[in-house]
Amino acid sequence: MHSQASRYELRERTMYNSFSKALLGTAAALSFVASAAVAEEWRAWNIHSDGHPNTAAMDRFAELVADKTGGEVSVEVFHGGVLGTQPDAIEQVQLGAIDVGNFNLGPLGSIVNEANLVSLPFIFRDVDHMFRVMDGPAGEQVSAAMGEAGLLPIGWFDAGARSFYNNTGPINTPDDVAGMKIRVMNNDLFTGMVNAMGGNGTPMAFSEVYQSLSTGVVDGAENNLPSFQSVGHFEVAGFYSLSEHLIIPECICVNTAAFEGLSADMQAAVVAAAEEAAAYQRELWSEQTEASREAVTAAGVQINEIADKTPFQEAMVPVYEDYLAANPSMAELVELAQSTE
Repeated sequence: MHSQASRYELRERTMYNSFSKALLGTAAALSFVASAAVAEEWRAWNIHSDGHPNTAAMDRFAELVADKTGGEVSVEVFHGGVLGTQPDAIEQVQLGAIDVGNFNLGPLGSIVNEANLVSLPFIFRDVDHMFRVMDGPAGEQVSAAMGEAGLLPIGWFDAGARSFYNNTGPINTPDDVAGMKIRVMNNDLFTGMVNAMGGNGTPMAFSEVYQSLSTGVVDGAENNLPSFQSVGHFEVAGFYSLSEHLIIPECICVNTAAFEGLSADMQAAVVAAAEEAAAYQRELWSEQTEASREAVTAAGVQINEIADKTPFQEAMVPVYEDYLAANPSMAELVELAQSTE
């Protein structure tokens, strides 16, 4: 009897152990399925194509996110604007149809008033100052307002500094602009900028600038060095003056709800990936700018540094007065940016 009872208990224990292992295996499988189900798969929009610093940086961002989150968040980047135009993509990120976008802040001013800060002429002393502002208290206010609109910035890209170029001679003071007809983008702030220096700000389609410079319809225009070189404007404008009057950054912007849906650890990992990708983009942009500078200099363009931009900033007083009269809520933010060392 004892032997038979022992055999019965042994068989019972064996069956129990097998059943327990089966339950554990099932639980592990269910846990894996649940983990896979909550993994975030994000789509990202980028208007640039292969060879552009932003394209390389967005690809780097996707790689870093996967690495830093252990695969819990993945990003698939769609380049070349295949998911739509920038206005379409901005709206889709706000709605969550697209999770991430690489956007220029210029067009965002019509959606988030605080984003207009970066479109004020000579608000920044140089590119480094712009990043200090955007990484400081003023940038935090801009980011918070953008986040409330569903477009949370988690990294700032360099989009270059726009400077004047022309055929009549170097520009070192606002007086050098007086009497010149200069093509600007279609924005009252930019027209007012040139007019405040005694020039004639002339909105014009970008595609018309080359011919207008070559025929004298306009005396000058303004853009960053890579664009000045890539579109051939250096062929019809022999002087490039580093006024750096507009320094408008770009962002890696994520849908606010998607970001807030992550755990604190995952949020930190995604932000770290964005910051590292942004540092990479800035390096690439600097290299591209230097290469463009060397190319146009070799072609005979005279590039001049402007030692003191204070007179230009002082000339903008009426432009700022008009802007702040129409947008009084921006006064504190403008002062905060200007006071950033």
